[in-house]
Amino acid sequence: MGKPINEREIVLAVLLEITEHGVYSHIALKNVLDKYQYLDKKERAFITRVTDGTLEHMIELDYILNQFSKVKVRKMKPVIRAILRSGVYQLYYMDTVPDSAVCNEAVKLAVKKGFGSLRGFVNGVLRNVARGRETIRWPEDPLEALSVKYSMPKWIIELWQKEYDPQTIETMLADFQKEKPVTIRCNTSRISTEKLEEMFEEQGIFFEHHPYLPYAYKISRYDHLGELEGFWQGLFTVQDISSMLVASIAAPDKDAYVIDVCAAPGGKAIHMADLLCGTGQVEARDLTEYKVGLIQENIDRMQFGNIVAKQVDATKLVEESIEKADVVIADLPCSGLGVLGKKTDLKYKTEKEQVEQLAALQRQILDTVWKYVKPNGSLIYSTCTITPQENMENVKWFLKNHKEFVLEPMEPYLCEALQAQVKSGCLQLLPGVYDSDGFFIAKFRRKE
Repeated sequence: MGKPINEREIVLAVLLEITEHGVYSHIALKNVLDKYQYLDKKERAFITRVTDGTLEHMIELDYILNQFSKVKVRKMKPVIRAILRSGVYQLYYMDTVPDSAVCNEAVKLAVKKGFGSLRGFVNGVLRNVARGRETIRWPEDPLEALSVKYSMPKWIIELWQKEYDPQTIETMLADFQKEKPVTIRCNTSRISTEKLEEMFEEQGIFFEHHPYLPYAYKISRYDHLGELEGFWQGLFTVQDISSMLVASIAAPDKDAYVIDVCAAPGGKAIHMADLLCGTGQVEARDLTEYKVGLIQENIDRMQFGNIVAKQVDATKLVEESIEKADVVIADLPCSGLGVLGKKTDLKYKTEKEQVEQLAALQRQILDTVWKYVKPNGSLIYSTCTITPQENMENVKWFLKNHKEFVLEPMEPYLCEALQAQVKSGCLQLLPGVYDSDGFFIAKFRRKE
């Protein structure tokens, strides 16, 4: 008797959640992996690989399908569309799965989901795709060719073409599709890096130092994060290096009062609490009860006593916070175009108009939260995107409208490799060009 549910059926369910119901991929995948924790490492790896890969390459997969199917992808029934997309991904990107198995399992899944009448269609399309690799006509237009090759919507590439040279753009596009190790930060006020390394060695986890910060590591060769010793004790946390650099650049003094205005899920705020070594106070704010709950979960796991989570709308002025903070962290809502390697579906969900809307929202928040900064205090502005409208243009706007602030030199807080990359007083990290996500950081100092 076969298993009541197999990996491909789980993949189908997750893909439908993401593409048809708008659930974010990292949330849908986490939910399903938590639900099916009893599956072995190989099955869980297959689910993750096929789900992420199908989303990662979706524009390319649709382009291929449209060459071999009489019914265009957008006209297909959602279940069949998802089955075929994941089938083509396996055919093109997973050498370990035989073509015949891909076709047979896709047909079985279509039948199981009530589409027995389309078994011949599913089988025919996938077999034609498998046989027809050499016959595909790829786009001749350079922009469309890039869009299909890297499954990136054209408007995003066009946006980058205004700012970056062709080689840089292709480097970023290629980097988004690379598999990368997980980056973690050692909570140095709880455990030394030496002790954490010993712990990893005992568990057989592969780790290497990240070159940008002494307490950052890249880890791999483990199954489930929650099973690692030290995770639930809050000895380390998953955080990209670019996000860690925010607190490192903020460099809070002992006993500092810090406000993080858009803190969820709490990585930067907790990092600040760690750097304060039990002194001072960090107030981690966010807009919704759900987001504050995420922050609180991480605070509880990290077991820091000098941080609180609060539900606050960053666009609304909190009178009692005026000129109270030594440091304000404003890591603001953005288009997220620097983290498309981690949030693969974001590129399909984001619209061109949103970039301008988000840049305006960022200005609205900055126009409010600067008031919380004490004289001689600092305001850190950061985003996980690489568009000038949301980054450098907002910095220029802020300095023009708030003469009481100046940009503070960042070089003293950065490793040598990054010091030379500071341009106009700000740091713009690009995926693939740097060993990080795409990220932007500016540090303002309020005059005495």
